[in-house]
Amino acid sequence: ERQLVESGGGLVQAGGSLRLSCAASGFRFDDYAIGWFRQAPGKEREGVSCISEYDGTTNYADSVKGRFTISRDNAKSTVYLQMNSLKPEDTAVYYCNVRIAALWVWGQGTQVTVSS
Repeated sequence: ERQLVESGGGLVQAGGSLRLSCAASGFRFDDYAIGWFRQAPGKEREGVSCISEYDGTTNYADSVKGRFTISRDNAKSTVYLQMNSLKPEDTAVYYCNVRIAALWVWGQGTQVTVSS
């Protein structure tokens, strides 16, 4: 079974840091780009960052550029999202995902709450 499991969320004060992890199983991790999305209460899910499968090319939403860093460890089938200088507007449930052919696989999400 193809599966993604997020962890690392929590409650942090503004200006603090968290590192999220996304552990993959059930597919050839090295062959796929992985993305992070987030959804705040009452808002649509939005893309945060993604990392390619071959050369580790990364992309970021403008709202997190310079503060968040995505990375991957293919040996551990895990993608990380290092989040620094967190702001209250970063509060959301964070999800990782992968597209395998026509199938989108999502994790269950991890809650990040940033207090002011």
